[in-house]
Amino acid sequence: MTDALDVTLRLLAVFAAFLVLPLVVGQTEHKVMAHMQGRLGPMYAGGFHGWAQLVADGVKFAQKEDVVPAGADRRVFQLAPAVALLPYLLVLLVIPLGPGDAVGQAIDAGVFFALAVMGVGVLGSLMAGWASANKYSLLGGLRTAAQLLAYELPMLLAAASVAMAAGTVSLTGIAGAFEWWWLPWQIVGAVVFFVAGLAELQRPPFDMPVADSEIIFGAYTEYTGLRFAFFLLAEYAGIVVLCGLTTVLFLGGWHGPFGGDGLGWFWTLLKTAALAFVVIWLRVTYPRLREDQLQKLSWTFLVPLALAQIALTGVVKVVIS
Repeated sequence: MTDALDVTLRLLAVFAAFLVLPLVVGQTEHKVMAHMQGRLGPMYAGGFHGWAQLVADGVKFAQKEDVVPAGADRRVFQLAPAVALLPYLLVLLVIPLGPGDAVGQAIDAGVFFALAVMGVGVLGSLMAGWASANKYSLLGGLRTAAQLLAYELPMLLAAASVAMAAGTVSLTGIAGAFEWWWLPWQIVGAVVFFVAGLAELQRPPFDMPVADSEIIFGAYTEYTGLRFAFFLLAEYAGIVVLCGLTTVLFLGGWHGPFGGDGLGWFWTLLKTAALAFVVIWLRVTYPRLREDQLQKLSWTFLVPLALAQIALTGVVKVVIS
């Protein structure tokens, strides 16, 4: 009974984090972009520092009419937002917050599980584009698929490099085996993993599939109200998951300069928050790439870098063994 209660509490904690952390990232994006770009609107809702902006957005989405196009495949159209959102909840279950039992569910092949389930999320966009009976939505869905195919490989290769260094594919094992001297020779893999993750999430500057000025918000053109909000929530949940995985794989997870394992949760959350800030910063700083530039970046730059990182890891393992 005690074990069942422990598992239940951990699952509830993960679910609570899944509900809260993406909203925190969304609110932070409003504020960071407002300061960096001098946007006045997000700083006024509710008075002090625009604290009610997120509440206002939620009320707005809830008030929107739920519209399903007449020619749409209704069942697939309605299911697509859930398919886009739920994979990130499953990945969040296996990301360790600290050593020992500070994880929703420990899985021996945690790296493979996380990357495989993250890849499922793109099906939500494909389903939305195909089921909408809109040629612009279909084009956005196809762009999403092409982007996923291009960036799944460098992301997997970068994760394979750090798994090779740690000698395990368990996320808890990788974080536990981390040494600070890993940072210099795994930094290239970290950059490749992070950039490829941004592209899979369709975050700027890799947001061509949802480029509102070109193809009317891509696969989500026909969505309104809460269903559209679920796609946005999936994006912010994806940011939390990407930053959490990057922290565990490449930045040592719960390891910090002081405090020992007792403050492990603090260091994991701090590193994740810092990376989330970088994601927002990149959105403000860089313009959107063209589709051909996106494909060229992956196949001619990130994939060779990831392969070079694996070769370097092999050399270092041979030298130190």
